[in-house]
Amino acid sequence: MPVEQPDPSALAALRRRALGVLSSLPPDALELGEIFKAAGHELALVGGPVRDAFLGRASADLDFTTSASPDQTLALLARWGDAHWDIGKEFGTIGARRFAGRRSSQAEDVVVEVTTYRTDEYDPTSRKPVVAFGDSLEGDLSRRDFTVNSMAVRLPELTFVDPFDGLTDLAAGILTTPVDPRQSFDDDPLRMMRAARFAAQLGFAVDAAARTAIVDMADRIAIVSAERVRDELSKLLVSSSPRDGLQVLVETGLADHVLPELPALRLEIDEHHRHKDVYEHSLTVLDKAIALETGPDGPVPGPDLVLRLAALLHDIGKPRTRRFEEGGGVSFHHHEMVGAKLVAKRLKELRFDKATVSAVARLTELHLRFHGYGEGAWTDSAVRRYITDAGPLLERLHRLTRSDCTTRNLRKAARLSAAYDDLEHRIAALQEQEELDAIRPDLDGTQIMAILDLQPGREVGEAYKFLLELRMERGPLGPDAAREELLAWWATRP
Repeated sequence: MPVEQPDPSALAALRRRALGVLSSLPPDALELGEIFKAAGHELALVGGPVRDAFLGRASADLDFTTSASPDQTLALLARWGDAHWDIGKEFGTIGARRFAGRRSSQAEDVVVEVTTYRTDEYDPTSRKPVVAFGDSLEGDLSRRDFTVNSMAVRLPELTFVDPFDGLTDLAAGILTTPVDPRQSFDDDPLRMMRAARFAAQLGFAVDAAARTAIVDMADRIAIVSAERVRDELSKLLVSSSPRDGLQVLVETGLADHVLPELPALRLEIDEHHRHKDVYEHSLTVLDKAIALETGPDGPVPGPDLVLRLAALLHDIGKPRTRRFEEGGGVSFHHHEMVGAKLVAKRLKELRFDKATVSAVARLTELHLRFHGYGEGAWTDSAVRRYITDAGPLLERLHRLTRSDCTTRNLRKAARLSAAYDDLEHRIAALQEQEELDAIRPDLDGTQIMAILDLQPGREVGEAYKFLLELRMERGPLGPDAAREELLAWWATRP
């Protein structure tokens, strides 16, 4: 199906917007065009920076492509920059930095990466492309993932190059591949993940041909390394609208291969319609959690990957624990414990770091702890345990728990919100009174050994644990009262 052509005035507006952004590029970056031209080489700004210019956004990345070889580029950048690196030389990429104010009045350092024209060759059984250098800008642009990323601006003339009509797709908000999508996705299956990521980042739709190709070729993603898939998934989740990208993953079948627990949440509704669509519920929890992220000076600065992963995956234990009860009810007993194990397993397979795996699994395990608070008053001991069990994840747990209330029953929602308000007020009061962030027993190990005349060993640990439990139950006692309690406990030991 052909893409409907955007209004000419919309295209004109995009061009005017891009001209304003491109004209404000750092003079030191534009100077590169003159340097490469004087040396007999072509240079063009490509990819995201060009796309973002048409969207009216200045890009922090300055990516160029050139007809120069990597060695020639290295020599030119070494003269232009105050620092340079060739860590990407194998792939034709050389980087350089010019420090702020060294040669002009720019306020910030200028960092560039320049890559020799590429024509990738792929082994369909390999996870890595074979790098082959090309000989034209148009050929280089043809190997890029989508037409909106296949636009360039030649320097120093600032000539716009758009051989695949990416500007039309940009104006229409459509993701189209510059070559046949099956060829493109077969060459690099990760481009299918990028389609979902750009849907989330840009709010664009995947065109019909590309979507069909993803559906037919989704299993090809298995050839891509877990690390590359993880990076794309992470970029998708910290985007402005992750729901859009996640829906692409699920609807095309890609999620079945990279995050199968997510489509598994689309539980069929029981005949009495008494439980939620857990998949839609999880997306809603994610939306609500994002809305509760804070600014950079707040306790949970957005975008927060840990919170977003926990919001998305907190209920993945439900399919494993679903039980149909007598009378038509449905239960998911202990789904939080099962879910925590599934979260850890999946995130480890995706090669997330240990801290992220641990945090998301812990939040999944704790996300139901609050339920029941409103039905009966928690003791101070229960509140202390809630705080210490959450540890440094407490602020994220607050947001996850609040977001997990997606009921349409306004009275129930108000009741749950009021109950959690009350819990947060009690937590704040206890923290202020007792400095629970660093909770310790009233006596340390040295004091315990002196009072009980013990040497370091298991018994000291047991005594310490007793005093910690006592501290949790009754709050601070002071050294004298704690000593009496310790001696009384010790006397009752067999």
